[in-house]
Amino acid sequence: MDPSEIEFLAEKESIEIVPNFTHGVMHLIQGDVGPFRPGLPVSVPLWLAVNLRQRQRCRLVRPDWLAVDRLEEVRDQEKEESFFTEMPASNIFVVANLILDVATVDIEKADEVRTVLKDIWDIRQAKLRKSVDVFIQGGFLQAKLNHLQLIELNNVRPLLPHAFDQINRLNLATAGARRSTQSSNSSRSFLTNSLSY
Repeated sequence: MDPSEIEFLAEKESIEIVPNFTHGVMHLIQGDVGPFRPGLPVSVPLWLAVNLRQRQRCRLVRPDWLAVDRLEEVRDQEKEESFFTEMPASNIFVVANLILDVATVDIEKADEVRTVLKDIWDIRQAKLRKSVDVFIQGGFLQAKLNHLQLIELNNVRPLLPHAFDQINRLNLATAGARRSTQSSNSSRSFLTNSLSY
């Protein structure tokens, strides 16, 4: 799955908007949304909220988890724990990025929010790199990592097949060198034994 597919999945999540237009119920594949009345919050899929915000037809209501103090709690907890902690929202990094790209003015302390999100991302990526290193060096065939998000897995996915391919090549080369050494040693011992008679 590439980042655009992950973004597509994340855009199905709901978010509240405050429209500045009037419209009846919209019948979407995902379900009905609306009616839209100026000043009255309504829950819509993220893709629709982004579209309406880009056309200045609404303002986005900041999700509770996108507050600086809430994100700082998440960051501090992530620092303290050796394992991955559960994020306050699924696809938090993708959703936050989409919201901050189109509605920075709707989010209080948007720059601080970006900074704390980046801190959380960096902490989790460091944990993920460490986990992958332990996984590869341990020679394990499978691993279970709880509370990882799709975008985080996608970030490390290109590394794993390449690393395993290189390890497999090294193992094959080592096995071939051992066989070669063993066969040359056995032929030397055969010659030595033959000459001693």
